[in-house]
Amino acid sequence: GNYIAETIIAYGNLDGSRELSQFDNAYYQPINSALAPVVPTTVLMQDPNRWQPLSLDAFIDQSGNLIPGTTIDFLSPEWGNVLPFAMSEEDMTSYQREGNTYNVFNDPGAPPYLSLSENNVSSDAYKLGFSMVSIWGSHLDPADGVLWDISPAALGNTNIDEFPTDYEDYPNFYNVLEGGDIGTGHSQNPVTGESYESNIVPRGDYTRVLAEFWADGPDSETPPGHWFTILNHVNDHPLFEKKFQGEGDVLNDLEWDVKSYFILGGTMHDAAISAWSIKGWYDYVRPVSAIRYMALLGQSTDETIDNYNFGGIPLVDGYVEVVEPGDPLAGLTNQHVGKIKLYTWRGPDFIDNEETDEAGVGWILAENWWPYQRPTFVTPPFAGFVSGHSTYSRAAAEVLTKITGSEFFPGGMGEFVAKQNEFLVFEDGPSVDVTLQWATYRDASDQTSLSRIWGGIHPPADDIPGRIIGEKIGLNAFDFAVPYFSGEINTVQDESQIVFPNPVENFEVFITNTNALDSFSLFDIRGRQIAILNTDFNEFSKRTRLQFPHDTSEGLYILNINESSVMLLFKN
Repeated sequence: GNYIAETIIAYGNLDGSRELSQFDNAYYQPINSALAPVVPTTVLMQDPNRWQPLSLDAFIDQSGNLIPGTTIDFLSPEWGNVLPFAMSEEDMTSYQREGNTYNVFNDPGAPPYLSLSENNVSSDAYKLGFSMVSIWGSHLDPADGVLWDISPAALGNTNIDEFPTDYEDYPNFYNVLEGGDIGTGHSQNPVTGESYESNIVPRGDYTRVLAEFWADGPDSETPPGHWFTILNHVNDHPLFEKKFQGEGDVLNDLEWDVKSYFILGGTMHDAAISAWSIKGWYDYVRPVSAIRYMALLGQSTDETIDNYNFGGIPLVDGYVEVVEPGDPLAGLTNQHVGKIKLYTWRGPDFIDNEETDEAGVGWILAENWWPYQRPTFVTPPFAGFVSGHSTYSRAAAEVLTKITGSEFFPGGMGEFVAKQNEFLVFEDGPSVDVTLQWATYRDASDQTSLSRIWGGIHPPADDIPGRIIGEKIGLNAFDFAVPYFSGEINTVQDESQIVFPNPVENFEVFITNTNALDSFSLFDIRGRQIAILNTDFNEFSKRTRLQFPHDTSEGLYILNINESSVMLLFKN
């Protein structure tokens, strides 16, 4: 057990994640100045197609940790440097920016970019996609009288072959004004042979529950955790038989857990590397920045209005309009006349007590637009493209389908109950009990993806590529993992020696693939030998730890390992 643990720890120090330096970024730097969402946006960011950091009075991260007022760093933009589970160099494309390498796994190509000089397909997709996020924010009011059947009879059952591959086709997949997608639901439960019962709830409750259930802010497991939780519920279901791929003998609990956790864990690892490698390279903007930016430019629909701009937000009657004189939003001195207003979720400024208040939906100035999130989180601290939720979830759905041998949940349906006036934490609600239901794992995955649009976190351009990449990752990871259970894997022993950390930290380094007879010596660049205080060889891990004097000066040194040499950088 100690050997296994030490080997895993050692691997974590060598896998490219920069664990030894607290997972910091080696070279990525944002190009946009930070956005302070608590104040109206009045200054244009430098590049509307690139990620913009947020400046918050206080930030509560995904694990619920309070970070005092700060500008939040991009989380893991260089994750393409991490060693994958099943992905290979054939899945990777390397790019260069400012002399630094960005390895991108499963490169989907560029997202839509906003043009400030012309109307084109890419720019139109950018404007429509981000404005759709604002429009879907208008669906978050349970008092608007709109009722939906959210049962598997009405939602889900969308074939991946029907996913759009061109951004200009996205409006045919999503219902831009009313919400949802082209899914038609399932005609019957294949386990019971009966039709699924209707499940009628206010749309505004469904969308808010969806956004919070799948959220990755505080008090949430984050997407990989969601899918391990779903796997655990499947494992515990009284109708579920633990037959690998639905065939053969029922496995004992330990064997089932080892196999299912191994495959799902490896899959989530590859999904993270792929999605974050894409995020780091394309460095794409989030809705809170894009919507406020376009609105600050003006509108791109009516050339006869003074605030016309190629890069402005498209006008949509009832959802995106221009403030006119006499409008309640015009201001006491008409200072807001000519600005863009949005009919959408009104934001945290309208919530004094999260347990009793609802922000509701109404007209607000676009310069004050918020995602449906807490003001201490706002939006995840990394680029949007591609959606991590879409990538993780589709990959997990494919794996659960493969592992269990069925695309359907046990009994033909999975459920989660959100209790009235208890479940929501961003504001009060839901107004009724809401039972989320999914016939298949893919239905749950697709619901996850839609939740991020209603939550104001992703536009459609982030979503679909993530789903497509997720399917590929899930299937490949499963095929890669299964041979391990039959002893068919031939591993090649890596005899290379790696010295880490470099730059040297805490006056010590580790060398892999060593033995007790290896010799080590350290010299400065003038050829003077530096003492090695301690040489500690670990027989189990085959690692050697070297400790140096604490008064070793900053600079370059040469470490001799038997007949080879490596340059070390000491930084105090």
